[in-house]
Amino acid sequence: MLKRFIRYYKPYRKLFTVTFICAVFVALLELAFPLIVNYVVDSLLPTGNLTLIMWASAALFVIYIFNSGAHYVVTYWGHRLGINIETDMRAELFEHVQRLSFTYHDNHKTGHLLSNLTNDLFEIGEVAHHGPEDLFIAFMTLIGSFAVMLYINVELALLTFFVVPLLVFIVVYCNRKMAHAMKSMFVRMADFNARVEDTIGGIRLVQAFANEKHERRLFQQDNLKFKEAKIWSYRIMGINNSLSYMMMRVMTLFVLLCGAYFIVQGTLSIGDFMAFILLTNVFFRPIEKINAIIESYPKGYSGFKRFLAILDTNPDISDKPDARAVDEVQGDISYNDVRFGYTDTRPVLDGIDLSIRAGETVAFVGPSGAGKTTLCSLLPRFYEIQDGSITVDGIDIRDMQLASLRRQIGIVQQDVFMFSGTLRENIRYGDLMADDEAVWEAARRAELESFIRALPDGLDTVVGERGVKLSGGQKQRLSIARMFLKNPPILILDEATSALDTETEASIQRSLTELAEGRTTLIIAHRLATIRHADRIVVVTENGIEEEGSHSELLERGGHYARLHDVQTVFV
Repeated sequence: MLKRFIRYYKPYRKLFTVTFICAVFVALLELAFPLIVNYVVDSLLPTGNLTLIMWASAALFVIYIFNSGAHYVVTYWGHRLGINIETDMRAELFEHVQRLSFTYHDNHKTGHLLSNLTNDLFEIGEVAHHGPEDLFIAFMTLIGSFAVMLYINVELALLTFFVVPLLVFIVVYCNRKMAHAMKSMFVRMADFNARVEDTIGGIRLVQAFANEKHERRLFQQDNLKFKEAKIWSYRIMGINNSLSYMMMRVMTLFVLLCGAYFIVQGTLSIGDFMAFILLTNVFFRPIEKINAIIESYPKGYSGFKRFLAILDTNPDISDKPDARAVDEVQGDISYNDVRFGYTDTRPVLDGIDLSIRAGETVAFVGPSGAGKTTLCSLLPRFYEIQDGSITVDGIDIRDMQLASLRRQIGIVQQDVFMFSGTLRENIRYGDLMADDEAVWEAARRAELESFIRALPDGLDTVVGERGVKLSGGQKQRLSIARMFLKNPPILILDEATSALDTETEASIQRSLTELAEGRTTLIIAHRLATIRHADRIVVVTENGIEEEGSHSELLERGGHYARLHDVQTVFV
């Protein structure tokens, strides 16, 4: 872990070196002050030479000016170092999270990932700044001050040092307690964030069911657990600080009594005694710094462990070393003995064989949960098949680079996601380089043009979080506009027109038919009327592909499709 942590310093070696040198400079000047006081009291004061005393004070003043400048460098540039490292880690984590498959995101809460990207990395940044230099300076100051104390009076220095083992014991004991407390606190914080994200994200559902009291009760449970974890951590911190404070004050009193005894015995001068008292404060300042590190270290350590746990999660879907980029495909698709399940114990698809010709429009129908959407989700490798193969133009999709494979496929999903930007930004997501003319053309073909032109801000209209300002049908049409803009050779329409009224659905169907010409199109549908003109209809049930053929052929067979058609006809 230490090696992996250190590598984040490499891009900022110069910045780290400057702040580290300044921190060393600050520590050395702290040791100079007691020695100068010693010199003034024992050597200059007895002479009565005020000029020399003023020069000595002026020299000390200059030292303080340099020390103040060094303090600024350590505080400001040191924190810049920590922020740079924190920013690099956040970018690396975000990039890695984007590479993780649907399976990972299906099993992890968004609130936990947000906590990893914010709270955890903030604490790591603090440790990155304070940890190395504070620890080194603390030990250097501790050793340096003790060496000066030995130089002044060996006996008094040894008596003072007797308290160190007890302080070390307190530090180690509290560090272990703090690490455990901080781990618990961050787990509770992640749960708390997940609860807030769920409730705020689903606020319309909460209010629709009038379940505000239920959500408040769940929130209160997580809130109280978070509170208890924080109180426990601060209790440990308070005990640590109190014990350290008590030990330092007792030690100061001990030095005062012992120093007074040595002065009475004539073995210690007044100047040495004053310098020793000042050195005692310097001696214990590193211990206070170590205590501060102990407060931040468990937070950073726990956060870094969670950070590494995510980074060490290898994407279960990734490019092979020899994966090839595919610039263009014809659209021949073949499923060969494909097996897949979201868990190892319950397969969703078992031994699926299906061939789709380039330019063919194939519709998938069947009961919910039979695997229609799953079958289409395997094509762009949102999930990885467990056995068999899927090929496009005879190339196994696992031999293609993921990005190039997905560029060949346009998807309109049943659950439309809108970004909280403008209409232009949401439509242009289909082609980030598209100009306004292309965006308007896509909007026209998706039956959105008249709606957008009627808005005061046109394409600059903000859609709100997750498209809250748009109706369900408008969101579906905007999603279709993205697909028109992308214009891929393979189309997947997952209930693409399910939220549209009959008139708009008919016009969109005409546009989709036009777009599908010469392209391979996979349609997932429940309403059979929308897919009756498909080249081929595939009926998917829990037993796999039960039957396939054209609309008229399947009706003539009188099988599963015919029964679905009869049921829908009766209800219509």
